[in-house]
Amino acid sequence: MNTQVLFKRSRLSTAIKILALAPFSLAATHVSAVDLGSGQQLVIDAESPFDRYTLKDGAKLTSNGGSILSVLSQNSIFEMNGGQVVAGSEDGVRLFGSQAAIRDAHISSASGIGMVVGEQDGVGSHAVVSNSLIEGATYGVNLGRESTLQMMNTDVVGGEFGVLAIDGNLAAQGGSITGGTNGLYVYRSGGETAPTRFHLDGTRVVGQTGAAIVVDGPGTGVTPITLTNGTTLEGGNGNMLELLNGGSADVLVNNSNLTGNIQVGSGSALDLNLDFASMKGDIINSGGTANVGLNNGAILTGRLENVDKLSVNSDATWVLVDGQDELKELSMNGGNVKFGDSGAFYQLDVTNLNGTGGTFIMKADFSTLTGDFLNVTGTSSGAHQLLISSTGADPLSDDRLHVVHTADGGATFSLVGDRVDVGTYSYGLVSDNRDHDWYLDPNNKVISPSTNSVLALFNAAPSVLLGEMTTLRTRMGELRFNDGKSAGLWSRAYGNKYEVSNDKTGLGYNQSQRGFTIGADAPLQAGDGQWLIGAMAGHSTSDLDLNRGSKAEIKSYYVGGYATWLDAESGFYFDGVLKLNRLHSDSDVAMSDGKKAKGNYTQNAVGASAEVGRHIKLDDGYFVEPYGQLAAVITQAQSYTLDNGLQAKGDRSSTVIGEVGVTAGRNFQLESGSVLQPYLKAAVAHEFDQSNKVFVNDNSFNNDLSGSRLKLGAGVAMSVSQNLKLHADLERSVGQNIKQPLGVNVGVRWEF
Repeated sequence: MNTQVLFKRSRLSTAIKILALAPFSLAATHVSAVDLGSGQQLVIDAESPFDRYTLKDGAKLTSNGGSILSVLSQNSIFEMNGGQVVAGSEDGVRLFGSQAAIRDAHISSASGIGMVVGEQDGVGSHAVVSNSLIEGATYGVNLGRESTLQMMNTDVVGGEFGVLAIDGNLAAQGGSITGGTNGLYVYRSGGETAPTRFHLDGTRVVGQTGAAIVVDGPGTGVTPITLTNGTTLEGGNGNMLELLNGGSADVLVNNSNLTGNIQVGSGSALDLNLDFASMKGDIINSGGTANVGLNNGAILTGRLENVDKLSVNSDATWVLVDGQDELKELSMNGGNVKFGDSGAFYQLDVTNLNGTGGTFIMKADFSTLTGDFLNVTGTSSGAHQLLISSTGADPLSDDRLHVVHTADGGATFSLVGDRVDVGTYSYGLVSDNRDHDWYLDPNNKVISPSTNSVLALFNAAPSVLLGEMTTLRTRMGELRFNDGKSAGLWSRAYGNKYEVSNDKTGLGYNQSQRGFTIGADAPLQAGDGQWLIGAMAGHSTSDLDLNRGSKAEIKSYYVGGYATWLDAESGFYFDGVLKLNRLHSDSDVAMSDGKKAKGNYTQNAVGASAEVGRHIKLDDGYFVEPYGQLAAVITQAQSYTLDNGLQAKGDRSSTVIGEVGVTAGRNFQLESGSVLQPYLKAAVAHEFDQSNKVFVNDNSFNNDLSGSRLKLGAGVAMSVSQNLKLHADLERSVGQNIKQPLGVNVGVRWEF
């Protein structure tokens, strides 16, 4: 025989009798040192005697810092501002049909109840307690029917129960409720129809050896319990909430984090709604009715045993903790079901699935073709999504992976983002309409964001290097103002945008480049005196905007030298550039499951260009300048691994571009002595290199961007003075695989 249960029932029976008979029996047997009758008022303070007080029929006692042995109030008013009530064998404060306002006080009973808040002749008591401590050897507070207790920043401690509520209404803000067995014990008396409500706002409830909250009794009403704003429930037996003997509760959890189990006893009923809350623990239904609702970002992590219905709404989440779980009814309305936090795989069996739709967060291992599984054995409806974890490793077979089964085929499923990233490729979801099954299908695939980032980074290096050499034309224009016979310092700032796509590989990205170059040159005295040699150094940053939210970056540092030959008489010129680069590449990949994959590497590159043309002067300051250019870049081979396991390797890559074009413009002599030279340019460029191999998880791709482009540009060069030259130009190009919506180049040269 469980003596603890007998003891608890005995104490509970005693408490019920106290609340029912105390107004009469105590009035008959209690001997008071101070009695206040109808209309009488008394104010005491710290200097007043240490007495018992009895209030009846509208009397009022006000204690300002006084010390009291006990208070019995019947249909009266008790106010306490500071001070203490120190009871021995009797209860500390007893309110029957009375009003009480207590603040900054300490109420205790060495053998009985700290405070009783009960009714008399059908009239309940109303007590407001703030910034106080209430302690009782049996119960901290005994709250009765028709009565209301409001507590602010108040701690209640009881030897068995922190608060024993026989019906009644409790609202606590802050503070704590602690019981040796249970923190809050709610008993619904048989036939009781009076409204009962419990609201805990930021309150800590502790059952040291039992559940934090117990709802007991065959009362006809459902007990509403609201837990908000950081309320915590701590049960010594691991249970946050227990429903016993037909006790029923409607629990709303709002903006609180709860840990522990919920047990629903035989004949009991539970409606649990989580709102902006987090709860870790199990809900175990032992024969009653248990309905759970998750709302507004709430999180429930735990086992649901014999739960009748779970509603997951408005971005709330249920996290499974068992390898296999069962539900009678699952309603999804914008919420999530996560198949565990661990790496183990889970199966969820649902009899009926309904609602407008939600998201199932699942895991899969394509190397073994195993993963989480949703099995709907009855009816199904709604449009649901699957968010399946991504990986950088390729599958070991081409078989389909079974992820969902529905018995009737009523519900539809799709993938978040339409794809699941599995190594080199992203796979789609397909349905077998005959058996109402849903599979991840390797035959329905495109390159994954990880692969796209690898191809883009290896592919973007040549355009980075070529974009850094766009300063050539404008530098030539400036040199002609003095036929290249003066030494000078120069600086350029430039920006380029590229749009790259390749239908053969599925590659696609946008590239934005910005950078600067500084240089110095001087005439070469040897030879015919028409040569100019110089050196330059610079830096550029290229941002790659990849598909589906992924991005990458290439930082380039370079040095180079150049030689220019100008023949003022014939107008012929030659310009050659040699440049060495160090490239630092970083990728930041957004995968289909919302996770990130990162990787980085460095490589060296060398680039060279040679341009030959002729500057032909026409009448009235006009000129035309046909030219031809050949540019080549070779980039070092490199390998690296993304932190999702995807392995990338790029062979040594190269690009060879030939360009022919013409520039036409006019020189304007200004009254200030300056010369203004606007010009237009048109050219055709062709990429000759057709083979740049890249390997992703040993899958070979050819980064072939060969083809022709039409280039158009406009600019202006200006000789401000004998020493100062300025320029600015714009350029754009259109081609099959590469488009340049915009290229901007501005700079200055100082001659001496």
